[in-house]
Amino acid sequence: MQKYITLKENTDFNRVYYRGKSSAKPQLVVYVLKNRLGVCRIGITTSKKIGNAVERNRSRRIIRAAFQSVIKEHNFEGKGYDFVFVARTKTKFLKSTHIEKAMLECFKDLGVIK
Repeated sequence: MQKYITLKENTDFNRVYYRGKSSAKPQLVVYVLKNRLGVCRIGITTSKKIGNAVERNRSRRIIRAAFQSVIKEHNFEGKGYDFVFVARTKTKFLKSTHIEKAMLECFKDLGVIK
């Protein structure tokens, strides 16, 4: 069951990039911005630097799986936040558990999780 909505519009991504806070790890970059919708929205960005289409899609799947496990295991609602995850070149080689740990560290740095 999906507990979030995906960001699709370029204006939403730009708003999170310019107004939000960010935290970077070697595996992942996370941008966070509060919204007034009361719903968690996520967007995932993968550039062509990561590799071909198969590798970019794998990176997106890994990030999505890590986010879903963060929601499930850590009772993280994330309501009222927009998240943009930017994949890095290491992302495609890692398992979702490694990405989950990096994601949790970023969330703690940004004050989303205590």
